[in-house]
Amino acid sequence: MPRQSYTASEAAKRLGISLDTLRRWDRAGRIATTRDGSNRRLVSAKEIERLRGEREEHFSARNRLRGTVTDVKIDGLIAQVELLVDEPARVVAIVTTDAVEELGLRAGMPATAVVKATSVMVLGS
Repeated sequence: MPRQSYTASEAAKRLGISLDTLRRWDRAGRIATTRDGSNRRLVSAKEIERLRGEREEHFSARNRLRGTVTDVKIDGLIAQVELLVDEPARVVAIVTTDAVEELGLRAGMPATAVVKATSVMVLGS
């Protein structure tokens, strides 16, 4: 049976963010958390799916920019992904190296930029 919730550190790892970032998101209301009996943060599997964009129905068509990865620059834990979108426009996203490796992003492959507030997430196609 799949897990229903994750500890804050497990959730941060699955989201490719730091534990401090997860805590800030929680305080700002950007991520839904609950607390266990010891008052530790828990994040539901569904919330992680929502934030990772694994359930496409959570995003509207107007915030999706489909295109092609034109460049990936990796510097330690951070990676810059450049996407030439079909609409014509250019989107550059700063993401973790783990995310680039997990998605297998490389120049020339199709990808989708998901724009939400001031953040841009990159989905491999």
